[in-house]
Amino acid sequence: MSYDEFIDGKSQFGTGDGFEPEELPEFLYGFQAALVQWAVRLGRAAIFADCGMGKTAMQLAWADQVYRHTGKPVLILTPLAVAPQTQREGEKFGIDAVCSFDGKPSGAVTITNYDKLHKFERSDFGGVVCDESSILKHFGGATQKQVTRFTSRTKYRLLCTATAAPNDWVELGTSSEALGELSHSDMLRRFFRQLDDKGQKREQRLQDEAERLTQGPGGEYFGKLAFRVAQTIGQWRLKNHAVEQFWRWVSSWARAIRKPSDIGFDDGQFELPALEYRDHVVKARQKQAGRLFDLPAFGLGEEREERKRTIRDRCERVAELTEHSDSAVIWCHMNAEGDLLSEMLADSRQIAGCTPDAEKLEIYEAFQQGQLRRLVIKPKIGAWGLNWQHCAHVVTFASHSYEQTYQSVRRCYRYGQKRQVIVDTVATEGEVRVLENMRRKAKQAEEMFSRLVEAMQMANRIERVNIYTKKAKVPTWL
Repeated sequence: MSYDEFIDGKSQFGTGDGFEPEELPEFLYGFQAALVQWAVRLGRAAIFADCGMGKTAMQLAWADQVYRHTGKPVLILTPLAVAPQTQREGEKFGIDAVCSFDGKPSGAVTITNYDKLHKFERSDFGGVVCDESSILKHFGGATQKQVTRFTSRTKYRLLCTATAAPNDWVELGTSSEALGELSHSDMLRRFFRQLDDKGQKREQRLQDEAERLTQGPGGEYFGKLAFRVAQTIGQWRLKNHAVEQFWRWVSSWARAIRKPSDIGFDDGQFELPALEYRDHVVKARQKQAGRLFDLPAFGLGEEREERKRTIRDRCERVAELTEHSDSAVIWCHMNAEGDLLSEMLADSRQIAGCTPDAEKLEIYEAFQQGQLRRLVIKPKIGAWGLNWQHCAHVVTFASHSYEQTYQSVRRCYRYGQKRQVIVDTVATEGEVRVLENMRRKAKQAEEMFSRLVEAMQMANRIERVNIYTKKAKVPTWL
């Protein structure tokens, strides 16, 4: 090994363990074919493509390439109810993709749910695809550990999601670990530094000041400064001198795209209709205990009590908002909310945690086919991977989780949607802080993803050139 090769090996920028792809299917758009070719050549890759960009088509084409190359089936892991949808896509595209939930490979591409993974043997498969891979984001979570262990000895791996780390770059470490790149802890040690409480408060003050200055003269400069300070996530902050290297490293195994032009293609028909957010602040009939008028809840405990106290008021407003003949999906967060809504709303059915899987699939199918007008469901149950472009009305309650809110809206507001989508958010006077937090996180996530695409584009134009012209005197003892 030469010294240049030794230094390049220390960079952690993978050279790729994949293979040269065969002829790709004609159903892929140009940007999709480019991403599939890149992922096949890399061998272990992540595609962070926005909702409706055709991740299912891309992962099926990638799986088909791996099957042809290895002669072994490829396993696609999906959330519940997405497996049958993926199988239908495979049938449409002429790819042999079959659902299996008993641990036995079926067809060239086997599709199963994450909760059935323990039934399968990894030695049976030549590659693994993780659909909606943001499920891996929780470091130390049971699913993250199980999937990472399963894929650790699989040569070819692909992660696909729209929101890998919507407002937390630290979570990219779990995706990297699942692909066999730097582990989560190694990534933190290499690119981030840990802040104490005093440091976190200082960084927050700097970010608030930078964001304020973006509204005045020189706003573009201060906008970049605000983004740089926004690299602080909780107790971790991206090192200033490592910003470029961090994004260069991420772009060595991942591609982020929200529209084809992000990677140099024409946007063409990938234009979304209008999206309208409407906030509804409900005045509760029952006053907060010991108060003449309602005050914003402070802390999770008070917010939880506020939700319990105002369940009927909020559900009645939802019933008013959905008094139309079109389809609507209502996202709730508590069992009591779902039970009350299913009683109040005609032509509606609820999917709860206790609903048997077979019944869940039946309800999903009925709603997707237009046989069911209103669906009541929790984001943590059905906010990932499903395509509901037939529905243009989303109703949700206020929540601190940006990812759940984003994914809930994107079930309907995705490429293929032809109508304007209305998003009604219902909150009470005591939940105004939650509503403000939702909007702040949405703005931050939009800015961060834009910067992510920009950083990857810049990183991909950087070429590593090692030109050593300075002579050094070698010690005599060498």
